Amino acid sequence: MKRLMYVLFFVLLTSGMAYAQQAKYVFYFIGDGMGVNQVNGTEMYLAEQEGRIGVKPLLFTTFPVASMATTFSATNSVTDSSAAGTALATGAKTYNGAIGMDDNKSVLQSVADRAKKSGKKVGVTTSVSVDHATPAAFYAHQPNRSMYYEIALDLPKAGFDFYAGGGFLKPTTTADKKEAPSIFPIFEEAGYTVARGLDEYKAKSARADKMILIQKEGAEPSCLPYAIDRQEGDLTLAEITESAIAFLTKGSNKGFFLMVEGGKIDWACHGNDPATVFEEVVDMDNAIKVAYEFYKKHPKETLIVVTADHETGGMGLGTGKYELQLKALAKQKQSQDILSRSITDLRKMRKVINWPEMKEFLAEKMGFWKELPVSWEQEKMLRDAYEESFVNKHVVFEESLYAKTEPLAVAAKKVMSQIAMVGWTGGGHTAGYVPVFAVGAGSKLFVGKMDNTEIPKRIAKAGGYK
Repeated sequence: MKRLMYVLFFVLLTSGMAYAQQAKYVFYFIGDGMGVNQVNGTEMYLAEQEGRIGVKPLLFTTFPVASMATTFSATNSVTDSSAAGTALATGAKTYNGAIGMDDNKSVLQSVADRAKKSGKKVGVTTSVSVDHATPAAFYAHQPNRSMYYEIALDLPKAGFDFYAGGGFLKPTTTADKKEAPSIFPIFEEAGYTVARGLDEYKAKSARADKMILIQKEGAEPSCLPYAIDRQEGDLTLAEITESAIAFLTKGSNKGFFLMVEGGKIDWACHGNDPATVFEEVVDMDNAIKVAYEFYKKHPKETLIVVTADHETGGMGLGTGKYELQLKALAKQKQSQDILSRSITDLRKMRKVINWPEMKEFLAEKMGFWKELPVSWEQEKMLRDAYEESFVNKHVVFEESLYAKTEPLAVAAKKVMSQIAMVGWTGGGHTAGYVPVFAVGAGSKLFVGKMDNTEIPKRIAKAGGYK
């Protein structure tokens, strides 16, 4: 009898311990394109702004669990965002291009689906479009990531509680380029309240059962502005995170699962724009700070996991000399995308702009000459680009995955990388490790090197999802 009592006591004790470890609230942060050098570079960049060599830690790098993950897809050692997003969402490898489907095109269940079936409220959010590869992998099932209209139609089928991002890329056009009914009335018929901008969200959220938060009418639907370009009133990833928490905790509170993607780290890496990259990593850390404030109120019930889908650009911290000059990047006033638009505007506004005027323009936007020394070779690169496009009128835009860039802006970003001594292997993805950080209930599950498919499985285990 005494032995039976000891056994029962042990079972109750261990089950209580397991319960205490279970995560009622789960935050899953994914930095698109954020390899280990993007993180390390950001911390060194911040330290150099303070006039010292070393690192100024981001919040998420101070989490007690820090590891790394492999990212290969089912079809290639270098993954694309859809295959990587599907791996991070479902725990299964698939071919590059697939959304929520395996390499046989069978539908996969995501960790968000499992959370919903377990009675949790679910949010899927991003700084790019809601129908983009990574967020889509959590709620949609399509054979090709470019099927934006069809992906959007899967959104209400998943039935999650909160979606947010820049907007939707093809709200009235199918993958085969046919006109179709707008997705917005379809969302509303499915019980979703659509809020355009933070003010609308605040006005509508209390009465809404399910919510879709996007930018204000007339804003670029593909993404939020880069942090380096942000204007007052622009929607931010931190505000999206805060809004999601408020919405997912109102009413019956059985817990939630929230995915937050810092999607434009990848875009800036595709463009080899280091200043913009580092500011985007800081911006995602600011969103993580919002989640961490929630964690501090519920430390025994909250899990925060931070990772990335892949590395982009092959960023190297050092280009031959044993030094870096990352503090130079702080002189850059805007992303290369905005710089490119400004140069295009100059061409449209004036028939003739001479080289001294252009030098003054670049000095204002990038700090060249005025604050940053420019070598003879670097000035020649800039002037050659200027003469080819402004004097000879031969304008050949550089095309990356998410931008078309003026030739002079291309030269300017190359010069800035040279000055900072940041190297790039190219404009695409690489097969490098990505970081994994975790804190809170179940965070010990993330100790040790892992494959990206393990991350959602371990989140499901920590959350007790069916």
